[in-house]
Amino acid sequence: QVQLVESGGRLVQAGGSLRLSCVASGSAVRSYAMGWFRQAPGKEHELIAAISWSGGRTSYADSAKGRFTISRDIAKNTVYLQMNSLKPEDTAVYYCAADLELFPKGREYSYWGQGTQVTVSS
Repeated sequence: QVQLVESGGRLVQAGGSLRLSCVASGSAVRSYAMGWFRQAPGKEHELIAAISWSGGRTSYADSAKGRFTISRDIAKNTVYLQMNSLKPEDTAVYYCAADLELFPKGREYSYWGQGTQVTVSS
């Protein structure tokens, strides 16, 4: 079992920055790939960024490329999502998730946090 707790979401003006954090705990958490998802009202959740267990491989959605950076501190069991140049369309609940696969085939990530709200005002 893996437990995930996100933090850092808040109201921010367009053009601003935020850093989201996700602390993982549980069995063998350092073996898990981590992803940041988001879900806006009325929309499906989408994978924004993902990072391998070692941190050596990262992947980004087109909407995040050039603005968001995912990283992890293995010693702290924490994954971060640095978000710059925020836009109103980035408004969503952001979820941290963990899985043994970076891109699970035909299924969702195995473990999810409770989410943190990010609101970007224009």
